Amino acid sequence: MKVAVVGATGMVGGVMLKVLEERNFPITELLLVASERSIGKKLSFKGVDYTLIGMEDAVAAKPDLAIFSAGGNTSLEWAPKFAAAGTTVVDNSSAWRMDPSKKLVVPEINATTLSATDKIIANPNCSTIQMVMVLAPLHAKYRMKRVVVSTYQSVSGTGVKAVRQLENEMAGVEGEMAYPYPINRNALPHCDIFMDNGYTKEEMKLAKEPLKILGDTSFSITATAVRIPTAGGHSEAVNIEFENDFNLQEVRQILNETPGVVVQDNPDTNTYPMPVYAHDKDEVFVGRIRRDESQSNTLNLWIVSDNLRKGAATNAVQIGEYLVENALV
Repeated sequence: MKVAVVGATGMVGGVMLKVLEERNFPITELLLVASERSIGKKLSFKGVDYTLIGMEDAVAAKPDLAIFSAGGNTSLEWAPKFAAAGTTVVDNSSAWRMDPSKKLVVPEINATTLSATDKIIANPNCSTIQMVMVLAPLHAKYRMKRVVVSTYQSVSGTGVKAVRQLENEMAGVEGEMAYPYPINRNALPHCDIFMDNGYTKEEMKLAKEPLKILGDTSFSITATAVRIPTAGGHSEAVNIEFENDFNLQEVRQILNETPGVVVQDNPDTNTYPMPVYAHDKDEVFVGRIRRDESQSNTLNLWIVSDNLRKGAATNAVQIGEYLVENALV
């Protein structure tokens, strides 16, 4: 299995290499691909130093699988070139997510829709992945009507520049700004760019992507996305109105039995999900499970996950694992 990691020097790319190593992904040849300024530099994987190569050399090498974490414009330009060379691309950017000809995949939910003809596969938004992991089994049981989500997102979701801004501000050092305002001791209701409808791009991803992943437009989602001064891990307060009533004990049982989901929900012991506990883990954690007493058939819960792992790198590697296991690549 010849595997290319495109964007290997980035924040997600680094986590991608870590996840590939941890999960012992079947790699016989590894290509580490980066921008022109990084070509020729070295990166280590499993104790071996690899020389970073450029896009043209990577396409010419015809890898079986290419995992992209290099931004939307790069994906739009280069993913089709890899696909034309016979490579299957798993793309972490937003470039292909809402393209009706491309699959948007969370393996635990809809990997079975994949076939050998899917040469460009989209990895969903990090906030979407953790939310839909919890929504999917509940929707199957109770049928969702409407979801209201408010996010509390880590600066790592913006990238290394934002992490550096937070670290500088905490240390009292002036430096480059990733955001229009300070992030330390602050909360910015501004994730990604604003759109004509007054929502941010991140909020619209949360509204649209779950419908595509679940293959169902019978419910609707509205979102408010907020950036907070945490270094890793996204949190979400989610309110779900169902068509059918539910039993809280049954809700907890359903989520307990959902692969990849961990229930942390005991107010008596102050047990609930937090980014500090989700750090460097692949699971999606859910707690604060309670009935919305203001409206019938409505549930409140709190979801936390490491946005760089299950929200990006791990989900992409899991897609690759499914492709390999089912001889689709």
